[in-house]
Amino acid sequence: MILEALASAVLGLVLAWAAAHRLSHRLPARPLVFSTGIAGALFGDFVTHTALGPGTAWLSLLGAAAISAASLSLLLRPAGRIRRSATA
Repeated sequence: MILEALASAVLGLVLAWAAAHRLSHRLPARPLVFSTGIAGALFGDFVTHTALGPGTAWLSLLGAAAISAASLSLLLRPAGRIRRSATA
């Protein structure tokens, strides 16, 4: 279980690095991105492991990746200006 948690933390770190590298102009400071990626992966691993039980390490890592990506997506800011219509 400790190796599973360590693997999910590394997975969250890799996802956060990829997001920070690819979308650096739309994300806040890197320490926040990295900590969010790791925390999301650990939480996703915990939830998936609790729901499915032991012996499902690959599915737990899949859940960790999904929750980490979802939590990283919440940090994204809009790419450009928001256009408003003249009637609004």
